[in-house]
Amino acid sequence: MATTTSQAGSARNSKLQEFFKDQLKDMYWAEQKLVKTLPKLEEAASSAELKQAFNSHLQETKNHVSRLEKVFELIGEQAEGKKCPAIAGIADEGEEIIDETEENTAQRDVGLIFAGQKAEHYEIATYGGLVQVAKTLGYSEVAELLSVTLSEEKNADIKLTRIAEGGINVQAKEEIQEA
Repeated sequence: MATTTSQAGSARNSKLQEFFKDQLKDMYWAEQKLVKTLPKLEEAASSAELKQAFNSHLQETKNHVSRLEKVFELIGEQAEGKKCPAIAGIADEGEEIIDETEENTAQRDVGLIFAGQKAEHYEIATYGGLVQVAKTLGYSEVAELLSVTLSEEKNADIKLTRIAEGGINVQAKEEIQEA
Protein backbone atom coordinates (compact mmCIF):
# COMPACT_ATOMS: atom_id res chain seq x y z
CA MET A 1 0.00 0.00 0.00
CA ALA A 2 2.97 2.34 0.36
CA THR A 3 3.09 2.72 -3.43
CA THR A 4 -0.54 3.86 -3.45
CA THR A 5 0.27 6.58 -0.92
CA SER A 6 3.34 7.72 -2.81
CA GLN A 7 1.41 7.64 -6.09
CA ALA A 8 -1.33 9.80 -4.52
CA GLY A 9 1.34 12.14 -3.14
CA SER A 10 3.04 12.47 -6.52
CA ALA A 11 -0.33 13.05 -8.22
CA ARG A 12 -0.80 16.13 -6.03
CA ASN A 13 2.32 17.69 -7.61
CA SER A 14 1.78 16.36 -11.11
CA LYS A 15 1.21 18.18 -14.36
CA LEU A 16 -2.32 16.73 -14.34
CA GLN A 17 -2.94 18.31 -10.91
CA GLU A 18 -1.81 21.69 -12.25
CA PHE A 19 -4.04 21.31 -15.32
CA PHE A 20 -6.96 20.34 -13.06
CA LYS A 21 -6.51 23.45 -10.89
CA ASP A 22 -6.22 25.62 -14.00
CA GLN A 23 -9.47 24.24 -15.42
CA LEU A 24 -11.23 24.73 -12.07
CA LYS A 25 -10.13 28.38 -12.11
CA ASP A 26 -11.44 28.67 -15.68
CA MET A 27 -14.84 27.30 -14.67
CA TYR A 28 -14.99 29.40 -11.51
CA TRP A 29 -14.57 32.53 -13.64
CA ALA A 30 -17.03 31.19 -16.24
CA GLU A 31 -19.76 30.46 -13.69
CA GLN A 32 -19.34 33.93 -12.16
CA LYS A 33 -19.60 35.48 -15.63
CA LEU A 34 -22.77 33.49 -16.31
CA VAL A 35 -24.29 34.74 -13.04
CA LYS A 36 -23.96 38.23 -14.57
CA THR A 37 -25.03 37.19 -18.09
CA LEU A 38 -28.13 35.05 -17.43
CA PRO A 39 -30.26 37.98 -16.14
CA LYS A 40 -29.53 39.82 -19.41
CA LEU A 41 -30.69 36.80 -21.42
CA GLU A 42 -33.79 36.48 -19.25
CA GLU A 43 -34.66 40.14 -19.73
CA ALA A 44 -34.15 39.94 -23.49
CA ALA A 45 -36.29 36.81 -23.94
CA SER A 46 -39.92 37.23 -24.95
CA SER A 47 -41.11 33.68 -24.20
CA ALA A 48 -42.25 33.24 -20.59
CA GLU A 49 -40.95 29.67 -20.66
CA LEU A 50 -37.51 30.82 -21.86
CA LYS A 51 -37.41 33.60 -19.27
CA GLN A 52 -38.17 31.01 -16.59
CA ALA A 53 -35.50 28.65 -17.91
CA PHE A 54 -32.85 31.38 -17.71
CA ASN A 55 -34.02 32.41 -14.24
CA SER A 56 -34.01 28.82 -13.00
CA HIS A 57 -30.54 28.21 -14.39
CA LEU A 58 -29.32 31.42 -12.76
CA GLN A 59 -30.17 29.93 -9.36
CA GLU A 60 -28.36 26.70 -10.31
CA THR A 61 -25.37 28.68 -11.57
CA LYS A 62 -25.06 30.46 -8.23
CA ASN A 63 -24.97 27.00 -6.67
CA HIS A 64 -22.27 25.99 -9.18
CA VAL A 65 -20.12 28.88 -7.92
CA SER A 66 -20.60 27.72 -4.31
CA ARG A 67 -19.93 24.11 -5.28
CA LEU A 68 -16.67 25.11 -6.98
CA GLU A 69 -15.66 26.99 -3.83
CA LYS A 70 -16.20 23.74 -1.92
CA VAL A 71 -14.10 21.87 -4.53
CA PHE A 72 -11.22 24.34 -4.08
CA GLU A 73 -11.49 23.88 -0.32
CA LEU A 74 -11.41 20.07 -0.67
CA ILE A 75 -8.22 20.16 -2.73
CA GLY A 76 -6.61 22.69 -0.38
CA GLU A 77 -6.58 25.61 -2.79
CA GLN A 78 -7.83 29.19 -2.64
CA ALA A 79 -10.91 29.71 -4.84
CA GLU A 80 -9.87 32.02 -7.64
CA GLY A 81 -10.92 32.54 -11.20
CA LYS A 82 -8.96 32.86 -14.40
CA LYS A 83 -10.63 34.44 -17.40
CA CYS A 84 -12.26 31.83 -19.59
CA PRO A 85 -11.96 33.06 -23.19
CA ALA A 86 -14.60 30.58 -24.40
CA ILE A 87 -17.34 31.76 -22.03
CA ALA A 88 -16.28 35.40 -22.48
CA GLY A 89 -16.78 34.95 -26.23
CA ILE A 90 -20.09 33.15 -25.81
CA ALA A 91 -21.34 35.90 -23.47
CA ASP A 92 -20.26 38.56 -26.00
CA GLU A 93 -22.06 36.64 -28.73
CA GLY A 94 -25.22 36.56 -26.60
CA GLU A 95 -25.10 40.33 -26.21
CA GLU A 96 -24.53 40.67 -29.95
CA ILE A 97 -27.64 38.56 -30.61
CA ILE A 98 -29.63 40.89 -28.36
CA ASP A 99 -28.25 43.96 -30.17
CA GLU A 100 -28.89 42.55 -33.64
CA THR A 101 -32.40 41.15 -33.21
CA GLU A 102 -35.73 42.86 -32.75
CA GLU A 103 -37.31 42.91 -29.30
CA ASN A 104 -40.20 40.55 -28.60
CA THR A 105 -39.48 38.25 -31.52
CA ALA A 106 -39.15 34.50 -31.68
CA GLN A 107 -36.05 35.10 -33.79
CA ARG A 108 -34.36 36.70 -30.78
CA ASP A 109 -35.50 33.82 -28.55
CA VAL A 110 -33.97 31.31 -31.00
CA GLY A 111 -30.71 33.25 -30.85
CA LEU A 112 -30.80 33.33 -27.05
CA ILE A 113 -31.34 29.57 -26.99
CA PHE A 114 -28.30 29.17 -29.25
CA ALA A 115 -26.22 31.34 -26.89
CA GLY A 116 -27.44 29.41 -23.86
CA GLN A 117 -26.74 26.05 -25.46
CA LYS A 118 -23.25 27.10 -26.56
CA ALA A 119 -22.47 27.90 -22.91
CA GLU A 120 -24.04 24.63 -21.74
CA HIS A 121 -22.09 22.56 -24.26
CA TYR A 122 -18.81 24.15 -23.20
CA GLU A 123 -19.65 23.52 -19.56
CA ILE A 124 -20.74 19.93 -20.22
CA ALA A 125 -17.44 19.21 -21.99
CA THR A 126 -15.37 20.84 -19.26
CA TYR A 127 -17.22 19.38 -16.27
CA GLY A 128 -17.17 15.95 -17.91
CA GLY A 129 -13.40 16.18 -18.20
CA LEU A 130 -13.03 17.56 -14.67
CA VAL A 131 -15.00 14.64 -13.22
CA GLN A 132 -12.68 12.15 -14.92
CA VAL A 133 -9.52 13.96 -13.85
CA ALA A 134 -10.81 14.27 -10.26
CA LYS A 135 -11.29 10.49 -10.22
CA THR A 136 -7.80 9.94 -11.65
CA LEU A 137 -6.31 12.19 -8.97
CA GLY A 138 -8.19 10.32 -6.24
CA TYR A 139 -10.61 13.14 -5.39
CA SER A 140 -13.77 11.05 -5.09
CA GLU A 141 -15.76 13.68 -3.16
CA VAL A 142 -14.73 16.35 -5.67
CA ALA A 143 -15.77 14.07 -8.54
CA GLU A 144 -19.19 13.63 -6.91
CA LEU A 145 -19.68 17.39 -6.53
CA LEU A 146 -18.62 18.07 -10.11
CA SER A 147 -20.92 15.26 -11.32
CA VAL A 148 -23.90 17.04 -9.76
CA THR A 149 -23.02 20.20 -11.67
CA LEU A 150 -22.49 18.20 -14.87
CA SER A 151 -25.95 16.70 -14.50
CA GLU A 152 -27.52 20.13 -13.98
CA GLU A 153 -25.77 21.50 -17.08
CA LYS A 154 -27.05 18.57 -19.16
CA ASN A 155 -30.59 19.15 -17.87
CA ALA A 156 -30.39 22.87 -18.72
CA ASP A 157 -29.34 21.98 -22.27
CA ILE A 158 -32.24 19.54 -22.61
CA LYS A 159 -34.66 22.17 -21.31
CA LEU A 160 -33.46 24.69 -23.91
CA THR A 161 -33.88 22.11 -26.68
CA ARG A 162 -37.42 21.37 -25.54
CA ILE A 163 -38.29 25.08 -25.53
CA ALA A 164 -36.94 25.45 -29.08
CA GLU A 165 -38.79 22.36 -30.28
CA GLY A 166 -41.91 23.38 -28.38
CA GLY A 167 -42.71 26.18 -30.78
CA ILE A 168 -40.15 28.99 -30.75
CA ASN A 169 -38.34 27.70 -33.85
CA VAL A 170 -41.64 27.41 -35.75
CA GLN A 171 -42.73 30.86 -34.59
CA ALA A 172 -39.44 32.34 -35.82
CA LYS A 173 -39.86 30.59 -39.17
CA GLU A 174 -43.21 32.34 -39.57
CA GLU A 175 -41.91 35.81 -38.73
CA ILE A 176 -41.64 37.88 -41.90
CA GLN A 177 -38.35 39.58 -42.71
CA GLU A 178 -38.96 43.29 -43.26
CA ALA A 179 -37.40 44.75 -46.37
